[in-house]
Amino acid sequence: MDRVNLEFIARRRLETGITLQDMAESLGFKNASTYLKYEKGEYDFKANHLPVLARKLKCELRDLFQCLILLI
Repeated sequence: MDRVNLEFIARRRLETGITLQDMAESLGFKNASTYLKYEKGEYDFKANHLPVLARKLKCELRDLFQCLILLI
């Protein structure tokens, strides 16, 4: 099972020097505070956000995910 790797997204945003407001505007949000709620996991990124994130963060789409191994 995969889930969005919020730590990677936050770290990569900082590494690339992209502001919260820049990310917010790229995803169609008016405020940086709205974007931050997504980055912190309060809201879930939607499928249509992921390609935009990958382009902005200059990474592959698969980099936005972390694999969770479930042992039963």
